[in-house]
Amino acid sequence: MISRLERINIIEWFRRLFGGNPPRIQAAALPWRRKHGTVEVMLITSRNTGRWILPKGWPEGREALDQTAMREALEEAGVEGAISGEIGRYIYGKEMSSGFRSRCEVAVFPLEVKREVKRWPEKTQRARRWFVPEEAALLVVEPDLSRLIGAFEGNPRKISA
Repeated sequence: MISRLERINIIEWFRRLFGGNPPRIQAAALPWRRKHGTVEVMLITSRNTGRWILPKGWPEGREALDQTAMREALEEAGVEGAISGEIGRYIYGKEMSSGFRSRCEVAVFPLEVKREVKRWPEKTQRARRWFVPEEAALLVVEPDLSRLIGAFEGNPRKISA
């Protein structure tokens, strides 16, 4: 039996083989901290639907994906910290302002939060909240992102999704 992620990768391979457009690439931060010995992850609400998501966005210019994730974490969630290497990717359909959906592949980078700022660019547009990974995994819509978050134990090198 193949996993859902393997199935998506096979479908993506066929899509590219037959000339389909590749997904657009975004980067997301997975903000996390230890509080009283427990790992917590931060989710934020999306601006349009209010659903729980990770801070994510498009690279600017020649910006590396981990730098994009750090910038988006500050702009969207008001957090700063130490970024780690990519722990996985997920694909989702982003509703564009034109009404069309664009396939996006999101690289996820854990960000150990060292500082939460009181004021940040999108503070009035989003809510932010800490959850244990298992609870956060239930709140996000994308199944592959849910698995990444649910498997996160606060050690970016130990994750298995």
